[in-house]
Amino acid sequence: MKKALTVWGGWEGHEPKQCVDVFIPWLREQGFDVTESDTLDAYLDRDAMASYDVIIQCWTMGQITGEQEKGLLEAVRNGTGFAGWHGGMCDAFRNNTGYQFMTGGNWVEHPGGIRDYTVHIVKKDDPITTGISDFQMRSEQYYLHVDPSNEVLATTTFDGVPHPWIAGCVMPVVWRRRYGKGKVFYSSLGHVRKDFDVPECRLIMQRGILWAANRENV
Repeated sequence: MKKALTVWGGWEGHEPKQCVDVFIPWLREQGFDVTESDTLDAYLDRDAMASYDVIIQCWTMGQITGEQEKGLLEAVRNGTGFAGWHGGMCDAFRNNTGYQFMTGGNWVEHPGGIRDYTVHIVKKDDPITTGISDFQMRSEQYYLHVDPSNEVLATTTFDGVPHPWIAGCVMPVVWRRRYGKGKVFYSSLGHVRKDFDVPECRLIMQRGILWAANRENV
């Protein structure tokens, strides 16, 4: 049986527990033994961390200790998958560049706050995005600093409101990457729980989690 760890906490505005709870029943339906944690101390148990096929984190901002970060990064380098969304993954632990090197990006702005925008699928033949067409979101449109080694699956284009100097900027929304032996998946969608009511948003996250959890499939 595959094993998953869900870790939630940090800023409550991103509804971390509610968002994680979207995926826990589904994970169990997929045959995962799910461990739930509301503390980053879960990253300190080296043996347990090595046993997980995937870690799903939703922890916006906050602070992670050196030992907690070491435990997480070591597990991913050694083959445990890591998956997350929005600020729960790429606006966590702002002072920890080692963590950011693993995730492949870091939030810097959401111009205009909650707004309507289009998510463009750029790799239509990828197992994570196959069968999914471009779709609309009404949520925060994340502006990120991103790693050029990411394999980008979906993007969005900024219209320059309210910042005209970024008009036409194409920003990654969904990517996957490697960190050592581990597989890392990220979607910038998922500001709050209701965002996952958008079928494409939820399906992309589900497929990304399964990809990250599969140690055998590159």
